[in-house]
Amino acid sequence: MFEQVAVIGAGTMGLDIAQCFASAGRNVIVRDVSEAIVSAAKARLTGALERSVAKGRLAPGERDKLLENISFTTELADCAGAQLAVEAIVERAEVKKLLFAELSKLLAPGAVLASNTSSISITEIASAATNPQRVVGMHFFNPATVMKLVEVIRGAFTSDETFALVKAEAEAIGKTPVEVNEAPGFVVNRLLIPMLNEAVGIWAEGVASAADIDAAMKLGCNHPMGPLALADLVGLDVVLSIMETLHRETGDGKYRPHPKLRQLVRAGTLGRKTGKGVFDYR
Repeated sequence: MFEQVAVIGAGTMGLDIAQCFASAGRNVIVRDVSEAIVSAAKARLTGALERSVAKGRLAPGERDKLLENISFTTELADCAGAQLAVEAIVERAEVKKLLFAELSKLLAPGAVLASNTSSISITEIASAATNPQRVVGMHFFNPATVMKLVEVIRGAFTSDETFALVKAEAEAIGKTPVEVNEAPGFVVNRLLIPMLNEAVGIWAEGVASAADIDAAMKLGCNHPMGPLALADLVGLDVVLSIMETLHRETGDGKYRPHPKLRQLVRAGTLGRKTGKGVFDYR
C-alpha cells in the first residue's frame, strides 16, 4: 500500500480522487498550476464536507481527519516524496506527456505514475517517462467518491509488479478494480460514449425529444439516468473528445462524432458545468 500519494489536478475528478485516498488514511498532496485554482479547490472541498456533516453522512471527526490528510500546492517539487502519483489533468496527450516526463525525474525510481485518462493511450503517455514500466492507467468514474469502479489499465510497458500494486491499492481504498489491457476507450467508455453520441443523433434528427429519449432508456433499459442527461453530466466536450479519440485510434466510422455534438461544444454549451447543454440547468 502507498502512504504518500500525489494527485496532479485539482478539478472535480482530482479533488474527488484525493478524497478517496485520504478517506483510506493516505497522506495526499494535491497540486495544480495556480493559487486561484488551489484556493477554489480548498473551498469546494471544505464546503462539500460541511454539507456531508450537516446531512449526517459524515461525522465531524471524520471530516477533520480527512482535511488533515489533504494538503495543496502549486509546486510540482512538493510532490517529490509521493510513492504514487495520480494524474487528473486536461485530456490532451501532449500535456500529459510533459507532466509524466517531469514526474518520472522528480519522484523516486520506484514510484508509480498513474493516469486517470478516460481514453488516451497509456503507452503513449508512458513513452515520455524515464521509467515507463512504472506507468499505469487508474481510471476513476465521476463522482469518484461514490462510484466503486476503477479501470486499471496495462500499457505496453507496464510491469506486472506495477499493475498488481495499483490493483491492490484500488481495493485497499474501497474500490472494485477491473483489469484492462490497453485499447481505445478501455471498457466503459468504449461502450458508453458511442451510446451518448447516438442519443444526441436521435435527438438532433427529430426522432424523439430529449426528455423522451431519456425516459425511454430509463424505463425501457432500467438505466438510472438517461443518456442525454448523463452526457450533460459528463460534459459534452469530454464526450466529444473521447469520440474523437475512438474514431482516430480505430478509423471506424461507427465512432464518428455526430455534427450536433460538435455544434454544442463549439457553442460552449457543455452541459451542467456551463448551465446548459442538451438540457437547460439555469
